[in-house]
Amino acid sequence: MAGTSLLTLIDDIATLLDDVSVMTKVAAKKTAGLIGDDLAVNAEQVTGFGANRELPVIFAVARGAMINKVILIPAALLISAFLPWLLVPLLLVGGAFLAYEGAHKVHHKFFHKDEEKREHDELRQAARDENVDLVAFEKEKIKGAIRTDFILSAEIIVIALAAVAEQTTDFVTQLGALIAISVIVVVGVYGLVAGIVKIDDLGLKLIKKNDGESALGSFLLNASPKIMKGLGIFGTVAMFLVGGGIFSHNIAPIEHLFHNLANAAGPLSGALRYGLDGLLGVIIGAIIVALLSLVSRIKPAKDEAADGAA
Repeated sequence: MAGTSLLTLIDDIATLLDDVSVMTKVAAKKTAGLIGDDLAVNAEQVTGFGANRELPVIFAVARGAMINKVILIPAALLISAFLPWLLVPLLLVGGAFLAYEGAHKVHHKFFHKDEEKREHDELRQAARDENVDLVAFEKEKIKGAIRTDFILSAEIIVIALAAVAEQTTDFVTQLGALIAISVIVVVGVYGLVAGIVKIDDLGLKLIKKNDGESALGSFLLNASPKIMKGLGIFGTVAMFLVGGGIFSHNIAPIEHLFHNLANAAGPLSGALRYGLDGLLGVIIGAIIVALLSLVSRIKPAKDEAADGAA
């Protein structure tokens, strides 16, 4: 009798793990764009430190990212259980934020080149200046990276939960899938970030080891900045695609319109759908950037008028 119960328990656990595995794959597919964006954003944020401090900073941010998910998973499950109608509005807010972040990056790149270069130079100088309190500097950077991760993690968790909830209502399976995708994101993203920021160091070591002659070392040394730049571009594009996709998949008229347009494209339907999502993301982001720019211009004008009246 005890043996039968044990076999039943093992069978139940195996079934649960299989269900969690399937749901994790569903969640991973839905959040792939955001995970790529998370990778690009974090790789960009942990650069600028000395070679001996890059990995400790990455591990500190990874620890904060895991804490973020420990907070977000129960919060998302509670909202799903008691306020399910709130999930879509939260998704739309997150989608709008991602579209804005992408548009802000593009706007900053083209219209604030001098400011961007100055910030980059200040970051490099702070990392090398002996008079700068690197502990405080690191803590501030780590806090900023963890805040950014919190926003992206919230979006990943909500999208993953929405995808899993469509397939199953079982609480344990949903919880298991969210835990699994969170571990995959943290280990995968920050593991890759650690590898990327160390590519140039590996190249330099190979060159020194071979008395300045190493084709592979030179390749890695030259490839590192290009990889970082490519990740930055990929991250921005991902923001538009995911942000626009959230709106197009959760607003029925837009979903219907994009579906019909994509079907009319035949073999290119998939590519066109991505393009439409990206275009929608660009439009939403541009509108938000324009509105915030307008508000920032009006506010100082009002403050000046008030000071003049006083």
